[in-house]
Amino acid sequence: MIIETQLPHHNAFLIQEHISLCDKNWFRTGGIARYYAAPISSDDFKQALMFAHMHAMPIFVLGEGANCLISDNGFNGLIIRPQLRTITSAEVSDDIIHVTAGSGVSMEELIHYCLSNHYSGLEEFSGIPGTVGGSIYINLHYFSFLIEHFLVSATVIDATTYTVQTVSPKWFSFGYDYSLLHEKKHFLIDATFSLKKVSEIKAAYAQGRSDEIIRHRHARYPTQNSCGSFFRNFHDHEVSLISNNKKMIYAAYYLDKVGVKGTLQSGNALVSHQHANMIVNKGDATSADIIAVARHMQEMVYERFGIVLQPECQLIGFNTYPLHTVQSLIY
Repeated sequence: MIIETQLPHHNAFLIQEHISLCDKNWFRTGGIARYYAAPISSDDFKQALMFAHMHAMPIFVLGEGANCLISDNGFNGLIIRPQLRTITSAEVSDDIIHVTAGSGVSMEELIHYCLSNHYSGLEEFSGIPGTVGGSIYINLHYFSFLIEHFLVSATVIDATTYTVQTVSPKWFSFGYDYSLLHEKKHFLIDATFSLKKVSEIKAAYAQGRSDEIIRHRHARYPTQNSCGSFFRNFHDHEVSLISNNKKMIYAAYYLDKVGVKGTLQSGNALVSHQHANMIVNKGDATSADIIAVARHMQEMVYERFGIVLQPECQLIGFNTYPLHTVQSLIY
């Protein structure tokens, strides 16, 4: 069903009703969105927000769904899936270019655009699924590289006043897997990145590096039906184990030690044989199956090490928190 929003002084914007989400995320699980919008402009985005507020419903902005788990019961609110897909560039100097991409542009598309035009930098994130919007939201990282290192400005829309403004990287208060967008008070419209203009031969080297990063990722990680790392790494103050004079913060280390890789399973949800911190859907798993595996992972790590794994994967549409907390494991 399609609903036309009745908003004064704006062109009608279409809101869809009862839309399946299982084909809109990498886990390939999840139920139905009560309402669904795919804005192609900032004005569309504004109208979607106004529709949600007029009907007092929750909002979730979904990109490619590469870092989320959606409840089998779906989402009883408005899913906004931005389709702002324009890419433009502006020359800053002989060797610097600014590239602006809409929040709905995939990182794969953006990297291809940049390398095709001899712009280097973003190839460091090759092979990581997600959109520009999702990448800024989580401060996309790969080894020592962070998306914030390339960002020079962005356009955001206020969730309540609907005003659109240009902000600096500092505005985002970036951290590990964090940006100010997590507060859900603003949503990304587009982002501008500062990249290097390089020669044809250097662009070819960058393309080769991109291909090698993808090859390396495919060898180490599952490439479909997963959300990547399900649990975030620990903060220093959360762990006491020290290796090489550093706190052992990596969730995968503890999961490797308890032996979940390729063995722990519930229904058709299984811990990947490639990576101990990644759960895969073998074909027809439910979100409940994935939660069951994740809870067991938490239990095993807590029993051996006394620490509680916390999700990096976003949990969408669950009426109650589905994973273990410190209190639930203690008691």
